[in-house]
Amino acid sequence: MSATSEYLETLRGRSIAVVGMGVSNIPLIRMLLRAELKVTVCDKSPRERVEEQAAELESLGAKLRLGPDYLDKIRKADVIFRTPGLSPNTPELQRAVEEGSTLTSEMELFFQLCPCRIIGVTGSDGKTTTTTLISEFLKEAGMNVYLGGNIGKPLLPDVDGMTPEDVAVVELSSFQLMSMDRSPNVAVFTNLSPNHLDYHHTMEEYTSAKMNIFLHQKPGDRAVFNYDNDVTRSLSKKAPGTVVYFSRQVKLEENGTCLGPNYPDGQAIWLSNRQGRRLVLPLADIQLPGIHNVENYMAAIAAVDGIVPDKCVEAVARRFTGVEHRIELVREVDGVKYYNDSIGTSPTRTMACLDSFEEKLILIAGGYDKGVPFTQLGMAIVEKVKVLILTGNTAPAIKKAVEEAEGFAESGLRIVEAEDLAAAVAAARDCAQEGDVVVLSPACAAFDRFRNFMERGKVFKQLVNEL
Repeated sequence: MSATSEYLETLRGRSIAVVGMGVSNIPLIRMLLRAELKVTVCDKSPRERVEEQAAELESLGAKLRLGPDYLDKIRKADVIFRTPGLSPNTPELQRAVEEGSTLTSEMELFFQLCPCRIIGVTGSDGKTTTTTLISEFLKEAGMNVYLGGNIGKPLLPDVDGMTPEDVAVVELSSFQLMSMDRSPNVAVFTNLSPNHLDYHHTMEEYTSAKMNIFLHQKPGDRAVFNYDNDVTRSLSKKAPGTVVYFSRQVKLEENGTCLGPNYPDGQAIWLSNRQGRRLVLPLADIQLPGIHNVENYMAAIAAVDGIVPDKCVEAVARRFTGVEHRIELVREVDGVKYYNDSIGTSPTRTMACLDSFEEKLILIAGGYDKGVPFTQLGMAIVEKVKVLILTGNTAPAIKKAVEEAEGFAESGLRIVEAEDLAAAVAAARDCAQEGDVVVLSPACAAFDRFRNFMERGKVFKQLVNEL
């Protein structure tokens, strides 16, 4: 009997509630229903918005509780699987746990059942690119790799096909980590800055959630931290496993990756460990723009040291051109280049994007308000942007931050407000001259007008391709 089958047997005769009908939970719901378990699916969406999905799950035997009262009877369930988007601190869930319910999630179950090594990546920025790089390094080395998690693919359905020789590479959000009591064998913590404060409410809660990526490691496990980030460097002291750093500002003499000379010219990523210090990757080989992507490479290289040969890292660097929606060149129109950085869902992401270009940009920004301040972003925009086009719920707050930033009055920066993304693209076209660069990097989530940043990016690309 497989580990999954054994687990499902433990649920027989118990009432199960699955909260959320999103991407991560649908495979879980189907698995539970195929095992002929008693499952109630709870979702805040009204029936008319999820009719097709609802009909399918009902045909498989699920009971549904939809709409604003979806959590009213949740405490009657013996086992509750929460969606990452619902905090475990939600009063209804806390009451259920106090009355005896077991609270878990699809990701927690995956960690419980996964038979192979897990490499996990979290951080405020850089998660997806770093996760993807690690998976590409491993595949180049001939390993069988499962890539998933917050990157968009649930891995639970693949567990029974995994072997101990495989590797699972998992991107982990703070939402997923918040209630985790297991950590990956290799944990990568890219950085930490204010984010998702609409969900976590305090920076302390956000930080505490992120820490679960390494807190439950064993002594032989590895935890990779950003040495240049004050918070992650400080948190590294709490890691029970072997601590490895990456830094582009400091020369690390042991246990880490950093920048060093690559004679006769340029720089390279160097790695130090017990065997000594060696050059791993010339920066000239990296096809991704921006110093933040150099950091992503340093983090990924530190994660696979001793697992992947350096020649595999070099091969990936020479061919890998990036992940969709991350400073992605859409097209050039009349000598103007248009870039899609819809993944820029926080001020720090957008600031990293701005730093990737030499010229002053035409920036399209604004979106859903996560409760994150824009003060630092305002200063960066004054320095790096010539035309700022604002749209979405946060447009007034970003405009205020820019106008209050030092140097705004004499910068010549022009601010344009647009009703929606289509109007913003049209305004960018009107403002741009040959040689200009237009970038969508909103510094905010997309939920005010789109389902997610992917949909926003695809709409932007469609609008640009229609110019």
